[in-house]
Amino acid sequence: MALVERRPDPGAYKVVCTHQILSSAVPTIERLGLAERLDARGAVRTHIEVWSPYGGWMRFPTDVPYGYGVTRWTLDPILRELAAETPGVEFFPGMTVVGLVRDDGRPAGVRVETPRRKAHSMRARLVVGADGRGSTVARLARVPGRVRPHNGFYYFAYWRGIEPRTTGARLWLLDPEGAAAFPNEDDLTVVVAVPHRSRLREFRADPEDAYHRMVAGLPDRPDIAHAERASKLIGKLEVPNVMRPAARPGVAFVGDAALATDPSFGVGCGWAFQSAEWLVDRTQSALLDRGDLDRALDRYRRTFRRRLGPEHWLIADMSSGRMLRWNERSAFYAATRDPFVARAVEEVGTRRRSSLRMLDPRVTLRVLREAGRSSPAL
Repeated sequence: MALVERRPDPGAYKVVCTHQILSSAVPTIERLGLAERLDARGAVRTHIEVWSPYGGWMRFPTDVPYGYGVTRWTLDPILRELAAETPGVEFFPGMTVVGLVRDDGRPAGVRVETPRRKAHSMRARLVVGADGRGSTVARLARVPGRVRPHNGFYYFAYWRGIEPRTTGARLWLLDPEGAAAFPNEDDLTVVVAVPHRSRLREFRADPEDAYHRMVAGLPDRPDIAHAERASKLIGKLEVPNVMRPAARPGVAFVGDAALATDPSFGVGCGWAFQSAEWLVDRTQSALLDRGDLDRALDRYRRTFRRRLGPEHWLIADMSSGRMLRWNERSAFYAATRDPFVARAVEEVGTRRRSSLRMLDPRVTLRVLREAGRSSPAL
């Protein structure tokens, strides 16, 4: 297997990321042998905490699987090293994919260029695009994505020494805005503001002031006033939700190349690991035994759509800038009072269970019961 990496630097990493890996992806990380390396590096074992205006902090259980908080400047080099050390993998850093090799129109490899613009071809039965939201492989393979607008934008920075220290990956659903504080290794916390697009002019005029005011207004806010800022303030103004078919004959996509969604929900890294695992599990027999690869790729495509399609639709819908609906407000309110509902919301929030879990009649009955006891604010 050839692993083509555009960046020549072994320490290269993705800058714009919320660095949260939800518990749904930890079994995959353990299977890879990555968990031991993350633990050794000090990655934080996290549990999610969610606040909404409808009752405050949800009462999530503590006896649930953990996720990881780890920066990309730690994660990416570790993952690159692990991949390069894997038997059967040939690593090609500093190579840029500039085209596809085709047999009768079907992708059958890639054309690459070195940093000195020397070109050559690599043939393969399967080309996998793991190249992010603006996938070059997808563009070359002519596999467009369906775009859903995101009517928020992001400003974030890293802080060291936030007190009190916590392993809680905190998310504020401010309806319709949002914020997050995710702990990472080395006592770092990424604090994210997600304003509505209607405030874009305000943030552009004075990003520092607008960011600090928004964070200062959070309930139980992270105390950045007495912490050390460990980065510049980083802005990301365009983050559309994009989903494309996860496979076509001869080509497949994993991670953001297949599905890029709202970063504040912390699903991107985990879904990248999980989708890669599904692809391997469904194609390895066909690749090793010269079986029907197209049929295997179709199984992967259907698995991807079944597992992540509904979750993407829900997240994209919530990131459209709309206000929370009555059923969402009621579920969040009930999760602050009813442990059974709180457990269901935690399972959905960490993506260990499908969002269809909230349609369970037992959950629905308890949500309706608590909504009936609530104030008119719902």
